[in-house]
Amino acid sequence: MPELTLSAEDQKLVTLARAARARVGAVEGAAVRDGDGRTYTGAPVALPSLSLTALQYAVASAVAAGATVLEAAAVVTEASTVDSAGYAAVRDLAADAPVHLATPDGTVLGTVAG
Repeated sequence: MPELTLSAEDQKLVTLARAARARVGAVEGAAVRDGDGRTYTGAPVALPSLSLTALQYAVASAVAAGATVLEAAAVVTEASTVDSAGYAAVRDLAADAPVHLATPDGTVLGTVAG
């Protein structure tokens, strides 16, 4: 499968998601960009009282900072799909923002939009 080419700004999201994953040794990392161009990252949270995917965490961080719209998102994981809960969180703020899926080495496997 040929690697997909992203814009520089979307490739930056993949790089940030990789860093979030590596920073805590998590199975996945995510990054989102809001309508003002600010970026937010996340890794999974697994507590007895709270469970978030990396993408949910990144979206929640954006919302907590005042974001009302997202332009794009990226998830770096060993899984073959974007988690449905994280995808739904992105859709809460953007009906058509691309969500890029990449492997831990940064290879982009695909993009889901709309």
